Amino acid sequence: KYDSIHGVLPNTVTFDETSISIDGKAFPFFHEKEISKLNWKPLDVDIVVEATGRFKTYPLAEAHITSGAKKVILSAPAEDDTIKTVVLGVNDSILDGTERIISNASCTTNNAAPMIKVIQELCGIEQAYITTVHSYTTDQSLHDQPHKDLRRARGAAQSIVPTTTGAAKALTKIFPELDGKMGGCGIRVPVPDGSLTDITFNVKRQVSIEEINEAFRKASETTLKGTLSYTEDPIVSVDIIGNPTSCLFDAQLTSVIDKMVKVVGWYDNEIGYSSRIIDLITHTYAK
Repeated sequence: KYDSIHGVLPNTVTFDETSISIDGKAFPFFHEKEISKLNWKPLDVDIVVEATGRFKTYPLAEAHITSGAKKVILSAPAEDDTIKTVVLGVNDSILDGTERIISNASCTTNNAAPMIKVIQELCGIEQAYITTVHSYTTDQSLHDQPHKDLRRARGAAQSIVPTTTGAAKALTKIFPELDGKMGGCGIRVPVPDGSLTDITFNVKRQVSIEEINEAFRKASETTLKGTLSYTEDPIVSVDIIGNPTSCLFDAQLTSVIDKMVKVVGWYDNEIGYSSRIIDLITHTYAK
């Protein structure tokens, strides 16, 4: 009902011991640590969104199928190469409808993939390095406290925190031709929502800033409409909050030096990614 970032849900929300109701429609809820203790069959569940982050291999996620669900979508990069990783608008053509478990990758992967696709098609990519400047998350601490990552152990709202990102590895599943040619890092910053990805490319042919921006503008209106959006406004992170696209391309930040290209895309790491999950559910169900 109440969200510190996105405000107050205008719907009527009630609950009891077994369900949550929104505008009178009841949704049963369960609380189990083990998937095997869930029983999806009586509910005739078509798709489970596995969002715990704990079951990222095929055998673990398959427990939902055993419990009666028809299909599973992971809300994180898979740790199993037998699970297809999908970014809508970029490589969803790999889906044929027979898949029982797929991954929607991560919010950063969904943000970066459209930019990589546009640059790859425009001028070809030799190498790429991805820096995600990301709002803090629940994996960090409010105050300093023990954590296996000593940087993430520090108070999230007090410091810029260098860290890792799995996006570069996940992106090679989307663009296998770039395997071994991409690297990346993460920088957590003290804002609660609103992130950006900064990508530097070495490209195969020289292009101008105008060519790059025009390619992104066209893609946002055609092949990547709904996934990629485009702006020439001087925005900051708070302006991306509530944007449902995976990537808002910032044309003012495009930079070129010879065959080195830098582009930047903003994303609401909550709303943007949640919107793609919903889209992938719809896409998968239609299959």
